[in-house]
Parts: sequence; structure tokens; C-alpha cells
Amino acid sequence: MALRFSLFLFIFSLCFICDFTAISAQRDDEDMVIKTMEDFSGYPIHEPNNYPNSLSSLSVNSETLQKQIDELATFSDSPAPSVTRILYSEKDVLARRYIKDLMELSGLSVKEDAVGNIFGRWNGYEPELAPVLTGSHVDAIPYSGKYDGVVGVLGAIEAINVLKRSGLKPKRSLEVIMFTSEEPTRFGISCLGSRLLAGNVELAELLKKTVDSQNISFSDAAKSAGYASAMGDLSEVFLKRGSYSAFVELHIEQGPILEKEGTSIGVVTAIAAPASVKVTFEGNGGHAGAALMPERNDAGLAAAELALAVEKHVLDSGSIDTVGTVGILTLHPGAINSIPSMAHLEIDTRDIDESRRNLVIEKIHQSALAIAKKRKVILSEFEIVNQDPPALSDESITKATELACQELNLTHKKMISRAYHDSLFMARVSPMGMIFIPCYKGYSHKPEEFSSVEDIANGVKVLALTLSKLSLS
Repeated sequence: MALRFSLFLFIFSLCFICDFTAISAQRDDEDMVIKTMEDFSGYPIHEPNNYPNSLSSLSVNSETLQKQIDELATFSDSPAPSVTRILYSEKDVLARRYIKDLMELSGLSVKEDAVGNIFGRWNGYEPELAPVLTGSHVDAIPYSGKYDGVVGVLGAIEAINVLKRSGLKPKRSLEVIMFTSEEPTRFGISCLGSRLLAGNVELAELLKKTVDSQNISFSDAAKSAGYASAMGDLSEVFLKRGSYSAFVELHIEQGPILEKEGTSIGVVTAIAAPASVKVTFEGNGGHAGAALMPERNDAGLAAAELALAVEKHVLDSGSIDTVGTVGILTLHPGAINSIPSMAHLEIDTRDIDESRRNLVIEKIHQSALAIAKKRKVILSEFEIVNQDPPALSDESITKATELACQELNLTHKKMISRAYHDSLFMARVSPMGMIFIPCYKGYSHKPEEFSSVEDIANGVKVLALTLSKLSLS
């Protein structure tokens, strides 16, 4: 009996050991698979931290960020404090290299498209999901400031650094973008990079024959900057709708409201719809002393009268959101003692209401026809160069931004953007939102443009927390 019991215990123990060994081996295999996945992805498989450890951990390195803003401003074709950085120029190429270096230092994987839109990605633990995108531009019109667009690029990179330091592991990948040529300075086309990303077929074709003021083609200029593929089919730049789950742009307000009201953050609800019009009058010209006033066909006076008509039609719209500007007025031959034989105007009109803006343009056209008839000059050109629709911010993004402001105890207000941005066109690719910070007296596009270190840091914190929320959606 004792022998049978001992045999039973031996067999049971042997079976238990075999089962335990098998289970242990299975667990070891599973652990090895998990370890391999973690090593490959760089992120833990179990219980990823998808929210900052605490709001106090959202620490912005303001000193470094301001230093980067100052360093980027040195890549300029005009002396400090102004900044001039034109598309595909030597200084633009240096600025691009600087941005790519910062992205890589932050651990982002960097890529560029055919026209030089630059992307830096931080992979999430579910990288197959559509990423969240943030960024802006760094090109600068002649003699402008160093904050327009730049805060949205360098601030976006710092927002990623903030989240990394906080211990966050994003679910969706987070990407930073530096858009090519938001400003129209070189080729007369604003938001060139984002328009192409949004799939603008007409622009892709137009760029094949576009030249600058020096008669340098777009493709040759791009090639000189290292983008030889811009000479090919630009449709490869196009993004499909839904390529990104959200796009958020941090930007200085470029207006005085936030500073005047002492409000920390502007949550943008809509971007005004811009339209550009080119107008040319042609008259007879003549000697300024010899030609009698009743006999003159003065193209310059026709242009002056139309400029005042633009102001009248904008004010008659009845909305403070309707604006109009005659930003260019050139006279030929341009001599003090010569009656202008030709006058050229370029008019910018904007409104968050597209139909109201279009009505203003039609009234300007009717005034141009009437002025030409009255002054006996020829209206040889009235061309609507672009007539873009307005863009509304996505409610999910504005809510995430407002919640971020509340959690950070920062005052905020909803507002519209009367200036247009790359966000206007990215709204055609994904849900869009914008975050404004105050700037000194609302100054922009001039050397006096300025935002304080504190305001920039607040904007970066709100952006970082907004990105963390959107990465979970």
C-alpha cells in the first residue's frame, strides 16, 4: 500500500513539474514576444501612460525656446530686428536645415515632400491610426518680425518635448509640420504648401509655368533649394481626406484683442475667407504741365477713386468682420511730371461670410466699370486671383483646447481669425483648430512684432495638453 502511494506521488509530481515547465515556457515565450514588441516600438505594451503624469509636469523650457526663436531670426536677408526669409532662398534653406535638426534632436522621424513641406513624427503606440498634426511656417515677408509662424513650428516641437518629459505615451502618432511658403512673397501664391497638401489640382498645374519677379521658374527655384522632384508631378504632394485625425496650429494673434483684454489664449472658431483681385486702368498719359485738366484721361485718379470705393463697399457691408485693403498701387510711367497712363491695383478682401465678401467684390467690380466710363479710361483688367471659402474650426478641437485652458487655469475666449493661415486649407484634409496667443499691440509683419516668453509658454502648454487629448480620440 505504501509502495502504491509513493508511486502515485511520484507520478503526480512528475506531471505537475511537466505542466509547470510547459506553462513557464509558454509565459517565457509570451514575455519574449512582448519584450521584442516593446524593443521594436520603443513603448511599453502594458498600460501605456496616455496622459501627462500631472499638469505640473507640463514644463516648458522657455529659455531654450526663446533662444531658438532668436537663432532662427538670424537666417535673414535683412538686418535685425527685421526678418526677411523668402521661399527657396539661401536663408530659407538654412532655416529648413535648422528646423530638421531640431526635429531630429527631439527624436522625431523626419521626412519632406516634393515642395519642401517638412514633417517630424513621434510614433504612438497605435501607429496605424491617423496621426494628429500640428505646425505652421517659418518663411517671412520682407522686413517682418520673428514670431509669425515661427511660434507655431518651434512651439510645436517644444510641445512634443513637453509631453515626452511628462511621461506621456501617445495613442495616435503626433506629427509636427513646417509648411512651405505660407507667405506669397516670391510667387504671389499664399499658403502654397498647404494648398497643395489639400489637393489643389489647378495650383499644381499653374506652378509648371509660374515665375518670380526675376523670371526664375518655380521648378528651378525649388531645384536650387534641393527639391528637384518639384519639377515633376506635384500631385504626389496631395493628401487624402482623413490622412490626419486633427490639425492644430499655434499662432500669435496678429491683432490687439487678447493683449487689450488681458486674456491668455484665443480659441479660434473660424478663419475669414480671403479673396484677391487685380485691377488695371489704362489712360492716355501726357505732360503734367501741358495737358489741360478737362481733357485728361488719368489712370492714376481712376485707381485712387477705386481705392476709396473699396473702403466704402466694405464699410457698407454692415459687418465688422468684413475688411478690404488696397495693398498695391503702381503707376506708369511713375514720373512726377507725367500723367499716369496706366495704374495697377491689387485688392485684398476678407470675411467669415463668403456670400457677403463676394457681394463686396461684385460692388467693387461695378464701381471699377463706372469709374472707367466716367474718367474715359479703359478697365483692361479685373481678375479675381483667388476666392477661397472660409473655414470653421472643428468642435471637438475647440472643446479640447478650452478644456486644456481650464485645466491649466488660463483665461481664454473664442474668437475668429481675420488673417488667414495654413489652417484654412488643412481644414480640407482633416478637422482643424487654432490656438492664439497675445502679441504686442497686435503688431505683425513688421520688426516690432513680439510675444512674451510667458505668453509663448502658455500657448505651448495649451497646445501640448490639446495634442494629448486628441491623441486619445
